[in-house]
Order: sequence, then C-alpha cells, then structure tokens
Amino acid sequence: MATDLSVCRPYKWFSNKGLGLSVHGRQKSKSSSTQSSPTSPISPSTPSSSSSKQENELKQVFRYFDGDGDGKISALELRAYFGSIGEYMSHEEAQDVISDFDSDGDKLLDFQDFTRLMKREGQDQEEEEDLKKAFEIFEMERGSGRITPKSLQRALHRLGDPKSYDECVTMIEFFDIDGNGVLDFHEFHRMMVA
Repeated sequence: MATDLSVCRPYKWFSNKGLGLSVHGRQKSKSSSTQSSPTSPISPSTPSSSSSKQENELKQVFRYFDGDGDGKISALELRAYFGSIGEYMSHEEAQDVISDFDSDGDKLLDFQDFTRLMKREGQDQEEEEDLKKAFEIFEMERGSGRITPKSLQRALHRLGDPKSYDECVTMIEFFDIDGNGVLDFHEFHRMMVA
C-alpha cells in the first residue's frame, strides 16, 4: 500500500533538511590549529574530476562530524554537528542513521559507513529532482504548485494512460492529505512512492 513520508528511512533525514553538508563555518574543537576555511558545500552527488578528489572531500566532511578525532562518528557527534549549523536532530534520529549504516555493529560510523551514507544521500537528492520534474509535467499551470484532476487527466492522457475525470478525482482524493481537492508536491511524492 502507500508509504507514508513520515516513515522514511533515517538517511532521508539528511536530504529532508536540505543540507549540502557544508563544512563552512564549523571549526574543529581540537587543540590543533586546523581552521575551517570558507568552502562551498560539499555534496557527494557533485561530479568531480576524479574519485580521489571526491574521497578527499568526503574525508574532510567526515573530520567535521568526527568531533573527537577517533575515526568514528557517534550519535552524539551527529547531533553536535547538526546543532552547530542550527539544525535539530534528536538522539533517536541520530541512532537510527547509525543503525542503518553501521557495518560492524559498534554503534558508530567509520569512514566507509559514512561514505555509504553520503552516496545514499546523493541518490536521494537525484530522485527528488526527478520527482520535481515529473511534478511539473502534471501541474495545472507551470509553477502553480498544484495538480488538479483536469491536469492529472491531461498528463496521463499524454503519457498513454487515459483516465476519466472521475477516476482522476478519485486518485487525487486518495492522496490529498489536506482535503483541498488538489495535490501539492508533498502529496504527489506520497502518491509516487505508493
């Protein structure tokens, strides 16, 4: 049946916050003189000239999460990082992220675990962009932010799946959370993952 967006996998937490995981503005609390330099957000989905460059960028981001420098990221360190950039992450959310990617069962993320997490986030961002493009196809008017039964019927017809107006009303009613008779992007996303 339908998958509710509120019950998404923990790695979605990163994407849902719209964070590019920027290292800008976060300074290490270690005694070394390492300072963060103004850099652009580092995103694992950004194409780089080599996989070595991407790995170096990921290592740099990993170091910002790894507050105590032990080569592992704990739930507390995840929370501390997001807190330092003004985002709240509950302890349960942090533990869920770690549980999903912890390969050795130590309840910590090592660099390989972190790399898998970041690659997953990059894929999720690409999927989100694809859904936004699909949403635009179904919108009543470009940029209106809503899909009406008529625009749904028109788009389905163009895609070779003709439906009656009443069938489109029924489809929208099933996923229309706020009951306004149209689908916004959140409701469309819910419909697409059903």
